Parts: sequence; structure tokens; C-alpha cells
Amino acid sequence: MIKTLALGAVLAASVSGAAVAQEKMRISLQLPLTSHLGENLVLFEKEVEERTGGAIDVEIYDSATLYRDKEVPQAVGSGAIEAGVASLTRYVGDAPAVDVFYMPFLFNTEEKIRAAVAEGSPVRTALEEEVAKTGGQILYWQAYGGAIMLSKGDPIRTPADLEGKKVRVFGKTLGDFVTAAGGAPTLISGSEQYLAYQRGTVDVGMTGVSGVKSRKLWEVMDTITVTNHASIEFVVVVNSDWWAGLDAETQGHIEAAAKVAQDDVRDRMAQIEADAYAAAEENGMTVVQLYEADLDAWKAVAQPVYDSYVEAAGEVGQRILDAVGDD
Repeated sequence: MIKTLALGAVLAASVSGAAVAQEKMRISLQLPLTSHLGENLVLFEKEVEERTGGAIDVEIYDSATLYRDKEVPQAVGSGAIEAGVASLTRYVGDAPAVDVFYMPFLFNTEEKIRAAVAEGSPVRTALEEEVAKTGGQILYWQAYGGAIMLSKGDPIRTPADLEGKKVRVFGKTLGDFVTAAGGAPTLISGSEQYLAYQRGTVDVGMTGVSGVKSRKLWEVMDTITVTNHASIEFVVVVNSDWWAGLDAETQGHIEAAAKVAQDDVRDRMAQIEADAYAAAEENGMTVVQLYEADLDAWKAVAQPVYDSYVEAAGEVGQRILDAVGDD
């Protein structure tokens, strides 16, 4: 009787241990957890853990505590971490076509952006195929909003205002745009831009307005120029081998969670940006809207950027541009 009870206890403990066996899914994020991308990952974490019954344990490492934005592609591709969030442009070295979203003023309507990022679209399909060659694959896309310019003192209204100034950028094509406008681009990770502005490493900033709020950039810059010259897209990428090691049911649960998170952040983006602009003004920043003539001046200097993109991205890049079309 005692032996039977003891055996039963051992078996119960074994079954209990199996029930709580977990597969870790660590995710690196350069932004604070309080940013909208951080909040979105928390939503994803909740959805995954509920759908898998706790079999997948999602751990979020925010504020670049593990990897900076530029380090995520290699970390995920090598399997050093299961997943990471990176600006899409961080893949430009291996997949030049990804920078289509940073082509000046190409994505000038919400409809164009949504059509391009829709699952199964020619643009999204081509880009995900290119990224998959790096050892990581895109699980879902995170909207970050339109690109703006930050300055201290005078606003950056026209290309003439950028001449001779050092400008923080976060991608090659954005750097080409700054060069075409007469500025000097400096590639700086998102987690490092606050110090760059504070120390005067650069004169002008380029980011999304939600980043101004989450990073409190009003402490080091005082003017926002609403250019919306690019659509900033982040992607949640998973290591291909790790993903292949999961059973089909678990993959399905994670994909369903990703769809919920992806739609949530895309649908809330307009309000997120509106709240960020309001917060910036409440904290003393001046928000400058451009006149049509100002925008025309910016567009006039952009053609070399398109030429460089096609040269770097080749047939894939041209095919993507053709799929996007012109307004």
C-alpha cells in the first residue's frame, strides 16, 4: 500500500513537471516597454502564453538590454536569441530591397502602406523572402508611423535648412536622402539617439513621433518638423531553426497571437501618433507643419535616392516599386 502510494506520488510529480515544461521565447527590443512597440509585445506575450497554455514562455528584454537594434538580425539569425524586434532597414545589408519603405514620400497614403504590408501582398511577400535568407524569418510587422525631423531652435522646413548639418538616420536609404538634400548622415541606433542629441553629436534628428514620447526627446530637442517622408516599419523576427523545431500546433498558436498583435498596433497607429504629438507640445516642443511648396522642394531632391535603391536592390527592388505604384 505504501509502495503504491509512493509510486503514485512519483508519477504525479512527473506528470506535473511535464505539464509545466516550457519552451522559452526570448525577444530583444531596443525601445522601453512603455513604448507602443513594448506594449504591443506585452499583448503578444499574453496571447501566446494563453493560447499555448503556458507551453511557450515569452520573455521580453527591452531598452536594448541584450542587443541594440543593429545587432538583432545577426543575433536572431545565428540563434543567439529566439526572436527580436528590429527596424526593417536593419536588413538592408543582406536584403537592399527592404528599404522601399524609406523611399522619400513613396508611401504617402495610409491605403498604400496597408496594401504593401498586407499578408500575401507582392511587397510583403518579396521582402519576407529576402529576410528569410538571413537565418531569421518575419513573424509579424509592427507599425511605427511616419518619419519626422527633430531640431533645436529653427525648424527644418526645406532641404536648404539641412545643408551642412549632421543628421541622425537609422538606415542607408534615409542617409542617401539626407545626402541628396545637402546634409551629412550619421547612423545612430534608436537607443543611442538621446545622448547624440544631448551631446551635439548631430544637429538634426530623424525618428518617429512615438519615439519622441517614449524616449522623452523633448528634453534634448525642441522642434518637430512633420515631414512624413518615410513609413517606419519594425518587424518581429524569429530564428528559422528554432521555429522549425516547434510542432505545427504551437506554430499555429503563435501565428494567431502574432496576427492579433499586428492588427492591434496597425489599427491604433493614428491615435498613438496623435497622443505623441500632444505630449510633445505639452512638454514645450513646437510642431511645424510643412506647406505644399516645402514638400515639393523635398521631393525635388529625392530622385537620386530612387536611382540608388534600384541599383542596389536590382530586379527585386524594381518589382517592388512597380507593385507600390505612384500616386
